[in-house]
Amino acid sequence: MLSQIQAITQKITPRLIEIRRHIHAHPELSGQEYQTAAYVAGVMSSYGFHVQEMIGKTGVVANLEGTGQISDILAIRTDMDALPIPEQVDLPFVSKNRGIMHACGHDVHTTVGLGTAMVLAELTEQQPFAGTTRFLFQPAEETVQGAKWMIADDVLADVAAIFGVHVFPSIKAGKVGLRRGVLTAAADDLEIVIIGESGHGARPHEAIDAIWVASQVMTTLQQSISRRLNPLHPAVITIGKISGGKAANVIADRVVMQGTVRSLQPDIYAKLPIWIEEIVAGVCAMHGAKYELNYQRRVASVINTDHLVAIVANAAQTALGDSHIEWLAEPSMGSEDFALYTERVPGNMFRLGVGFEGRHNHPLHHPKFEVNEEAIATGVLTMATSVYEYWQQVEGKGG
Repeated sequence: MLSQIQAITQKITPRLIEIRRHIHAHPELSGQEYQTAAYVAGVMSSYGFHVQEMIGKTGVVANLEGTGQISDILAIRTDMDALPIPEQVDLPFVSKNRGIMHACGHDVHTTVGLGTAMVLAELTEQQPFAGTTRFLFQPAEETVQGAKWMIADDVLADVAAIFGVHVFPSIKAGKVGLRRGVLTAAADDLEIVIIGESGHGARPHEAIDAIWVASQVMTTLQQSISRRLNPLHPAVITIGKISGGKAANVIADRVVMQGTVRSLQPDIYAKLPIWIEEIVAGVCAMHGAKYELNYQRRVASVINTDHLVAIVANAAQTALGDSHIEWLAEPSMGSEDFALYTERVPGNMFRLGVGFEGRHNHPLHHPKFEVNEEAIATGVLTMATSVYEYWQQVEGKGG
């Protein structure tokens, strides 16, 4: 069966590169993936899939039906949205949508999903799997909304497990990265409003300077991390936007700070909102200011399920060989709304190496981010073989 998967993958790889380049040249922002979704639906339909469109707003769903011996469904999730980043790469298929770019590799993810569907459709034409494989082409991962929308439209009905993939430029193309347990960080939104009292810039003692208090809040939060948190259980608080003040000679009475909070361990994740508010309240009380704090949960950590990691590891070893597998020693402090699926069903996301050998590889979300297209076949081989291995295990256990 492996030789068939390899042969089909090799046969369709030129077509997959065309697909990826088309998607890359026509990126769309989160929740606006209308053309991408229509294109995906067209490709899937051409391979005989019955396609459901406008699932999760702009998502696409298609099932590879099994024999019905097993009612459980295995889901394959890939995301489709791009980022509001002007592309700075000289490619013949550079983004045609000004100011928008596939800077996070979702064009590759979508292509891997399509390629996996193509391979499995041909592979099972004569002998279907015992259960159904569901392909989820998800919108709006970058805004952490798409998975919510898809789940609200019941895409996880009867799903027993889910596989996902994410590109990784620090791993060379031809390799995949695997990790048991926590893969990505939990990410929350933080807004802190410091309320002071306005006054003349020449007489600060008659006012409460919201800008100065805000600076003390920022400094104290960063300093306190090293003393209030276990250094082996990291957390990152980044204030990315600050606004306040009306004029250069007027003491500001209001400052708004917005940022992100990242963590890995569940206990730290639970305590962070309380801890942050204690710090903000203490600093404001010390300087006579007031505050408003808005802490919004966004997404928890992606936690890979051990037995699914083992399936993907065995599949990658079979399809690629041991030398093409990297076991990741550390999780990423980046976030992924794939976590919303793994909170509900067992799942595994593997890292797909897209880096070039012997040259600098720009990170994700960089305007010069570029993908080694050799990775596409690697991703399809790994995912398709993982699906095959999954159904072999399930059938071997009698469902």
